[in-house]
Amino acid sequence: MALTCVVEPGDARIAPLVEEFGAADVWAGLRRPGPVVEWARRAATVDLDRVRGRAEELGLRFLVPGDADWPQQLSVLGTCEPVVQARGVPLGLWVRGDGSLAELSERSVSIVGSRASTPYGDRVAADWAAGLAASGLTVVSGAAYGIDAAAHRGALAEGGPTVAFVAGGLDVPYPRNHEPLLASIARAGLVVSELPPGEHPTRLRFLTRNRLIAALSGGTVIVEGAHRSGARNTVTWARACGRPVMAAPGAVTSAMSATPHRLVRDGEAVLVTSVEEIREEIGSLGEFAPARPDQGRLLDFLDPAVRAVYEALPGRGSRDLGDLAVRAGVSVPQAAAAMAELAERGLAEPASDGGWRIGTTQNRPERPRLERLAEKHS
Repeated sequence: MALTCVVEPGDARIAPLVEEFGAADVWAGLRRPGPVVEWARRAATVDLDRVRGRAEELGLRFLVPGDADWPQQLSVLGTCEPVVQARGVPLGLWVRGDGSLAELSERSVSIVGSRASTPYGDRVAADWAAGLAASGLTVVSGAAYGIDAAAHRGALAEGGPTVAFVAGGLDVPYPRNHEPLLASIARAGLVVSELPPGEHPTRLRFLTRNRLIAALSGGTVIVEGAHRSGARNTVTWARACGRPVMAAPGAVTSAMSATPHRLVRDGEAVLVTSVEEIREEIGSLGEFAPARPDQGRLLDFLDPAVRAVYEALPGRGSRDLGDLAVRAGVSVPQAAAAMAELAERGLAEPASDGGWRIGTTQNRPERPRLERLAEKHS
């Protein structure tokens, strides 16, 4: 626990020392008087009682290799090729939630992609996550804006567990707007970090965090990503760990599909178009539980014009009725009527600037109307 407070995640120098001397002796050596080195300087400032007290206050657990809840899949990080000079099994993991990380990750798939996702990408990520959850698989991602959030919400809508790996301490939600989402993930699954409370995300920490997402899951699916997408780093880690990589196709004119298309073209990923194809790629991992009968999803029950207006909503921000009408190919009155229906279903909501944005309700499974009515009057 103390070493996680002074050693950056993915620092390859620490693993040989811990393996040879043990964590306790390495920590004691850093605290002894002697030459001031980078880790020793940090070690001198660590108040471990305060760290432990903060973790207890937040209800966090700390796992180390060898614990019953420790996922054995992470051991591959000790032998795989480094990525951006990072490598190594985590010294420990801070966990929020009551689930077992070992059990949840035993049958899991990661879904990653662009933060600046499109409505198409959000729908694909949410639908596939829901379908995977219905098959008994745990959906793993990074709780960022865009595809990550859509994947987590899709799994939660299906009632399945999901695991989020974050790049900072678990005491401060990041991004801040995802505090409710992270709370929901912790209730249904787990939120995990390699960093102790009080630490903030950095670019390097996001990259080293990605190795945990890739190593923990049985395979990685990239839904969207521009040419310089950070999700590409997760794919690189998945390949280094020997995990299957899958990519969702998109429009050839969409900049957000550039990375998935390039991965398929270069033979680094297999193109997938459905949950069934994802399960096929990860082999027996997806064969342990039959999929639930298809219940249909909220968007499937919408009139085509209403669905077109919904799909014209931006992944982030808002659009006014006139713009939505043009993009959806309908009249302004039709767009207004569509927004009223979408708002009633929770699929859209008015924005402070007078426009409309995507609502908090995701494209979840929808039970047949007669079944809902029977339940309502029972």
